[in-house]
Amino acid sequence: MQIRLEEDPGLGEVQVVIRCPRADGPVQKLLAVLRAMDDKLTGEKGGQTFLLDFADVLYADTVDKRTFLYTAEGECESPLRLYELEERLGPHDFFRASKSALVNFGAIRSLRPDLGGRLRLTMRNGEAVYVSRQYAPGLRKRLGL
Repeated sequence: MQIRLEEDPGLGEVQVVIRCPRADGPVQKLLAVLRAMDDKLTGEKGGQTFLLDFADVLYADTVDKRTFLYTAEGECESPLRLYELEERLGPHDFFRASKSALVNFGAIRSLRPDLGGRLRLTMRNGEAVYVSRQYAPGLRKRLGL
């Protein structure tokens, strides 16, 4: 990989151009990192890459070592690992709900206790997300319960 930096005082904003033979996994990951600087995430669905605002993401989870972002419109796959998303989204009101899920606190419609000390969250799109017994005390404390 070649990296080149050019300074041009005449530019109004920073421009990043990536030239590559194909937009494979490492290139997609690089794009995701660059776009994160604009409070955006990238997600892929049906061969298309979508830009998602942090606030539009209801929750993220992992299935078979793949990370998915869920919005009111549906889900798409993220090139980032869950811990990378947690680093980015943590300051934006997201919290760890389980070993495999992050939740947007502002997207919770309701919650109720579940078996085994877990919490069942109902998101604003109607989907249920579970907070594991390990992470439930942190959410209860945040809610003042």
